[in-house]
Amino acid sequence: MSTTQDGPTNLSVGIIGCGMMGQTYADAYQAYSDCDLVAIAETNEARRAELAAGYPGVRLYADYQAMLAEGGLDIVSVITPTKYTPEVVVACAQAGVQAVSADKPICGSLAEADAMLAACREAGVIFSGGNLQRAMPEVQQAARWIREGRLGAIQGVSFHLGGEVSGGGVQDLCVARLFVGAEVEWVMGWVQPLEAASAEHDQFDAWGLLHFTNGVEAMVFPPVEAGRGVRVWGADGLIHWNWGPPEVYVGFDEDGARLQVPAEYEPYDYAEFGYLTGALRSMISAAKGETVDDLAVSGYDLCQAVEIAIALRESARLGHAKVRLPLEDRSLRLEPVPYRWLGGEATRGRYPDDQGRRLDNSPYRQGE
Repeated sequence: MSTTQDGPTNLSVGIIGCGMMGQTYADAYQAYSDCDLVAIAETNEARRAELAAGYPGVRLYADYQAMLAEGGLDIVSVITPTKYTPEVVVACAQAGVQAVSADKPICGSLAEADAMLAACREAGVIFSGGNLQRAMPEVQQAARWIREGRLGAIQGVSFHLGGEVSGGGVQDLCVARLFVGAEVEWVMGWVQPLEAASAEHDQFDAWGLLHFTNGVEAMVFPPVEAGRGVRVWGADGLIHWNWGPPEVYVGFDEDGARLQVPAEYEPYDYAEFGYLTGALRSMISAAKGETVDDLAVSGYDLCQAVEIAIALRESARLGHAKVRLPLEDRSLRLEPVPYRWLGGEATRGRYPDDQGRRLDNSPYRQGE
């Protein structure tokens, strides 16, 4: 972002990987009056033709490195399959952009997480997370209420993980860390099926205990409908997030059941982009130097979610022993399902359900 006599100009934005979700990002950036979408890198030739018609005037590239080499970008959003995200994020940081964002799941190994975080830190680049419910303005506001003590001292937390622990489970892990306001110190974990404890894929149900640095402990349950979402409670109330604006409970009825009360959330602009708005506007404000607050969701948050998921698996493998974070072995891996790892186009028709989810209890190593 440059400055003229009339004041600061708009932020120049590039997108790397522009499938369905990438085009949602593109539409959002084009709706923001302080951003100019100027470049898109997309390897699919047919899709580039569609993008040319849908986003006239935006420069299109088959190679993201050529896009970065041309320079002039303040923000780059990376929406590639997980396998390619780490190398692209590192390249963006080394290219000198002000901010880079990436979506979930962000990587397949702790070494890749370390490389992204180090590259952004060394280059002074803002490293933001992407389309996560943690960034929803109502979730952020509920977290502020917790920090203000409206529930009293936190007495407990519970949430569920299952199916894709480092894929969809990232959502629950990131909201839980936000509500608790501390880092995970150690975990004890169980997994089902049992053979998943020795596998490198994330398709297992997990349950156990997370101990945070502030002394709060979170119970982790397998995915049952009654336990969905994240609950945090204190002596004065309870907040429950379950894929939408959190519910708020204060006091009890005559039978001793918690009473739900109206949650008075502040309205926010660009609601048509859902919780993506919270992530992007937070990053944009940071890039413009307008905020001193933490990012609504950061690349670090996504990396921590992967590490916690791996720690739960490692605890199960070690007979449910306490496993402390950070993990010493940075070569440990936990790859998401093939449609997340390689992308839907690369996996369609190659796996039983066309999305690469495991349909039986047999662990597998995801390959090319």
